[in-house]
Amino acid sequence: MKTVLLLGLGPTARTALDSLSARFRVAGIVRDPASASGADQVVGLAHSLGVRVFADTGLAGVEHAIDETSPDCVVVSSYDRILPRRVLARSRFVNVHYAPLPQYRGRANVNWAIINGERETAITVHVMAPGLDAGNVLHQQRVPIGPDDTVGDLYERLSEVQRQVLGDVVARHLDGYEGAPQDGSGATYGCSRVPDDGQIDWAAPTEQIYALVRALAPPYPGAHTYLEGRRLGVVRAAPLQEAPHYVGRVPGRVVGRSLRTGHVDVLTADGVLRLHELAAGGVVGPAAGFVESTRQTLGLRTVDLLARIELLEGRLRELAGPALQPETS
Repeated sequence: MKTVLLLGLGPTARTALDSLSARFRVAGIVRDPASASGADQVVGLAHSLGVRVFADTGLAGVEHAIDETSPDCVVVSSYDRILPRRVLARSRFVNVHYAPLPQYRGRANVNWAIINGERETAITVHVMAPGLDAGNVLHQQRVPIGPDDTVGDLYERLSEVQRQVLGDVVARHLDGYEGAPQDGSGATYGCSRVPDDGQIDWAAPTEQIYALVRALAPPYPGAHTYLEGRRLGVVRAAPLQEAPHYVGRVPGRVVGRSLRTGHVDVLTADGVLRLHELAAGGVVGPAAGFVESTRQTLGLRTVDLLARIELLEGRLRELAGPALQPETS
């Protein structure tokens, strides 16, 4: 039986390990158990299968794991660094990429696909070669993106495809199949994302804001907005169908609020987004529990920043005492 080594730092490693262990002897998985919050299910599965866990996820750790296991193939499913030529020379490498290569090379591909309003994405299994997500395509399978799909929904669907196909695709490659070359002229790229990129621009169209909320749903930090300088996470929202037509429109203005259902309606550039659940300070609850009035406006506004500056200046004067009090004539 042929031997594989798995590099899997993220949640996709679970179905990758399932698929590979059905076809190969998995000699090890490169994964840091300390990076998980609570018990790591992937590490637990590895231990139950008798798979050795290599906790050093740096390049030196990967090289050490290859030297220790001498695999017929190294399979990558969620690794956060580009593997240099010296590492790729140590073994065969196959990568799983949740995007339709050569499109969406790079980072945060599933998030970007939803944000950009794509109607489908894909799982691509390819031979690793020097360069960003380069190398021959061994298998590609399209997956539709529904109008209300969150990033969690899409990851679950893509990971299930990985469970079904990965072991067979790697076996076919080790039997001699080299795949089809990518057309580099059609390559597109996605940059990495940071939590601050999730700030909502209420002057954007409703569907664009809704896409951002769906793209940053759990396990990601979530889209967010501000209310009088206080940051609010948008946990659950949806466009309001058949919304009133506002010809006097202030994007971000609260135009509806219900204590009974807990929702809050907010104007966008072209419609209304209904907020169902918000979060602040680790507390998640109905939106109406955070937003108190239809006279309030969401977003990071200059007037709110100036008010907070004035408040802080007042407190500083109180703490400093008479020495910093303004002079009077």
